[in-house]
Amino acid sequence: MAGVSESDNGGKPRKRASSRASGLFVNHDAAIEFLNSTINIERVRPDKVTTEVWKLDRMRALMGALGNPQNGLQIIHIAGSKGKGSTCNMLDGALQGCGYTTGVFTSPHLINVRERIRIGGVPITESLFDEALASCRSAAATVEKEHGKATYFELLTALALLVFAQQAVDLVVLETGLGGRLDCTNIIEPCVVALTSIQLEHTQILGDTIEKIAAEKAGIIKRGSYCLSVPQEAEVVEVFRAKADEMGASLHVLGDNMIYTERFQSSTRGTPSAIICVGDEDRGFEHVSVPLIGMHQAPNCGLVLAIIMRLREIGYGLPEREVLAGLTQVHANARLEQVLERPRIFVDGAHTPESVRCVMHATAAHLDYDSLIVVFGCAADKDIDGMLDALSIGADKIVFTRASNNPRAADPEELLTRSIAKGSRMSESAPSVRDAINIAATACDDTQDLILVLGSFYIAGEAKALIESRAARR
Repeated sequence: MAGVSESDNGGKPRKRASSRASGLFVNHDAAIEFLNSTINIERVRPDKVTTEVWKLDRMRALMGALGNPQNGLQIIHIAGSKGKGSTCNMLDGALQGCGYTTGVFTSPHLINVRERIRIGGVPITESLFDEALASCRSAAATVEKEHGKATYFELLTALALLVFAQQAVDLVVLETGLGGRLDCTNIIEPCVVALTSIQLEHTQILGDTIEKIAAEKAGIIKRGSYCLSVPQEAEVVEVFRAKADEMGASLHVLGDNMIYTERFQSSTRGTPSAIICVGDEDRGFEHVSVPLIGMHQAPNCGLVLAIIMRLREIGYGLPEREVLAGLTQVHANARLEQVLERPRIFVDGAHTPESVRCVMHATAAHLDYDSLIVVFGCAADKDIDGMLDALSIGADKIVFTRASNNPRAADPEELLTRSIAKGSRMSESAPSVRDAINIAATACDDTQDLILVLGSFYIAGEAKALIESRAARR
């Protein structure tokens, strides 16, 4: 918990990492400029990604040059295709509710890169970020000749682990980036491994079948580790079990060999929500209201509670009352997050057909409105037709646009053409997110209608930044 000594946490001493703060940046802008000059596969088309970026040897060497700060941390490692970020946020809330100081590393960010690295729910300061990045830059330089240049994500991962060690956090919630087996976060020894929903995604990199993708995600299962998974397709569970058997790990799948139920509750006394039960009556959780909107969040919350149950078994004090209180404080973070009241505007980072479909169903089930106006933009290499089909189940009008900072963004006019070809009549395009929101606002009733911005975290983040900037000027 906050304020405990370094020897707490199961009696294991925790080493503080050296900052090695040589070659400090002149200012925060210079730090960001350096970071943005590195290879960032989040901004590269999948078919342009080379094998040079998948080198765990480089990440191990980088961490070694920093003194291996990750070795003194207690880490929950989370991988999957969908739901990783939501699971991390809910777990963070539950742990904070019990008084633990958490370090959380997630991606992508919406507005500011420091959102990816949070301590106690708050992004780290610019000065802490800059000093740690300078240390990582220096360390990366010492291994570059043998291992090649460190990437954007490698540097951020190293930075996060270094800061978490320096600040002696109690628990780390670590989200993988892409995949799992070769993801640069996969140089740690976790106290719990957690796997969220596996779907077809990044097929040019991870494989073209659900089994291949599951195998990549299962790569974070370590020898003898304790592993948890949300309910999965049978073929995914088979892959997970084979990997767990190979590693001598224990695998627990919600709804399979661990008790899990979910239901939708519509109540006149409050907001409709998903209700879940996890584990047996004596040690588990019963009739818990999921804090995030949508039934698709139910298994993610179930996974969080299963992680809590495991942490209890290894000695962490996590009373039910405090866990549930912490969950109520979880912020949506572009998971059907309301960013404006009049007109009502929600943002979501959904960017696959299945996730868009889930958001559309959740919006209809949980929110009250007359008309739904969608502002939509996505990357050109995504399953555009699949997402357009998903939008058609609930959107009364669609305004297509593109994020200004996404080099992979699809042309709004192309999106409009494809939408019209599918029979959509109420749709138009706008050259910018600002223009698209203004068009949507003009078309809606301030009190009765709802605007939903989705298609990518770039779109959601830009919309949120515009609205926050507008509010700050008032």
